[in-house]
Amino acid sequence: MATNDDLKRPKTSGATSLDADRPPGGGYGFLKPGAIGLAGVLFIAVANAAPITAMTGNVPIAVGYGNGIGAPAGYLVATIVLTLFAIGYVAMARHITTAGAFYGFITQGLGQVWGMASGALATMAYIVFEGSLIGIFSFFTNDALNRWIEVDVNWLLIALVGIVGIALFGYFDISIAAAFLGIALIAEVLLLGALAVSVLLSGGGPDGLLPEAVNPLNAFKDLEEGGGLGIAIDGQAIAAGSAAIGLFFAFWSWVGFETTAVYGEESRNPRRIVPRATLIAVIGLGLFYTFVSWMMISGNGEAQAIEKANTDSIGLWTDLAEDKLGGAFIGDIYLFLIILGSFSCGLAFHTAASRYIYAIGRELPATKTSLGATHATHQTPHVASMVQSVITLVLTLGFYFLADQGDLAFEGAYIYQYGLLAILGTMAILIVQAITSLAVIWYFHVKKAAPGNLLTTGIIPAIGGLGMLYVVWLLIDNLEFAGGLAAGSPFFEAIPWIVIGTFVLGLLAVMLLKSTNRPVYDSIGRSVYEEAHERDSVSEGPRY
Repeated sequence: MATNDDLKRPKTSGATSLDADRPPGGGYGFLKPGAIGLAGVLFIAVANAAPITAMTGNVPIAVGYGNGIGAPAGYLVATIVLTLFAIGYVAMARHITTAGAFYGFITQGLGQVWGMASGALATMAYIVFEGSLIGIFSFFTNDALNRWIEVDVNWLLIALVGIVGIALFGYFDISIAAAFLGIALIAEVLLLGALAVSVLLSGGGPDGLLPEAVNPLNAFKDLEEGGGLGIAIDGQAIAAGSAAIGLFFAFWSWVGFETTAVYGEESRNPRRIVPRATLIAVIGLGLFYTFVSWMMISGNGEAQAIEKANTDSIGLWTDLAEDKLGGAFIGDIYLFLIILGSFSCGLAFHTAASRYIYAIGRELPATKTSLGATHATHQTPHVASMVQSVITLVLTLGFYFLADQGDLAFEGAYIYQYGLLAILGTMAILIVQAITSLAVIWYFHVKKAAPGNLLTTGIIPAIGGLGMLYVVWLLIDNLEFAGGLAAGSPFFEAIPWIVIGTFVLGLLAVMLLKSTNRPVYDSIGRSVYEEAHERDSVSEGPRY
């Protein structure tokens, strides 16, 4: 007899359920079910976005080289577009639970060919994101040690410490990483929130609260030469910026929020937790980013915000924190939390990347017992995690030894490793998000695999997908500007070809499987968990 849960449980067309083969409580070859709850999924996903890293690293670029004081408005516009995307994304998450996320969603909607090609692109993006964050972690740590003890520590040594530390977290139970990320995230949010509220309560800086900074129309206005204020540095007027750059770096600040779906197999009641965590992450981050960036500009004043964005991007924040929150020690705390935040972000991307590698690896006969294996005790994708760490190490060594002046922290770690890998990964993930929007529409309204509302699974995903493509176009159209000092380097020139090549390799691989091993081809992206019930009974480990 069908129970009420059975009647409510969505059916996934063409899916291969992993539940029948998984022993109670999980087991070797399976991720640990019920390991984390809503808070844990939310902490990991928001840590991917790394609020303090996003604000400190991206807002100065948007202000100094993009839309000037309209940067907060750019964050507001990005909030709207990403919320539209998320509505379709969470509709899919209510029906499909898989560590492959984009890979699984696109396969269910558009088929194996699009699924594998997009999965390869998404996996590549998350793989390089960890490398990108290791770069900025090394730069921030090098800068802080110079400020604190006047010692210039080689950034490669710092990077190695970061890679090993993240690898250890990736090896053990995911609840440990979730707890660490939760603590780091709370500390970041409290400091940024306190800084923003202090500016608000003091009425802003020399120009007041600057309400025009959140006027959505200003998100699309280029920074005028000299900042529109006649600002000069060493006698030279500040060059005009591009609103496209401001908007792009606003969108880049969110990358990682969509990883909520990656942890569906390890969460309790994933078809409730994943949609809730996704929408909370998107809307919560959007409002927080908009408010904090607005208060930072208001606290500094229009002229000083634009000037410092060009000359002292970290001081733009630390000096304001010392002024508004009292004492130089606040600036030191800010520096420490920047280091902690960038490390946490690297860890969050590592966990996402290793689960993508695992999700694809478990479906291919050649890698099912290696990349598709999980630790017998911790039930983490430990082999995929180690592979991810090795790739990050290779990327780091490459930028250190091969980039022009790569042994210098600013050039090698920040300009090349952080900047170029961020551009590569963001370009790839935005394309995948646009394809996912199409997959949502196809799944609900062409295949009719599940009942869907025309507005939430049709019109809204279409608008969100077009928004993603618009941002991709902004990036491509302003690619040289986004590359900055690294523009013209061999790796920079290769970025579009790496994206295209990864997608094409995915296509060739899946077509080869289709012609040589049809059963494996048919299983691609189809490994999902069918249960939608509470998972309290399957895990006795700590939950966050």
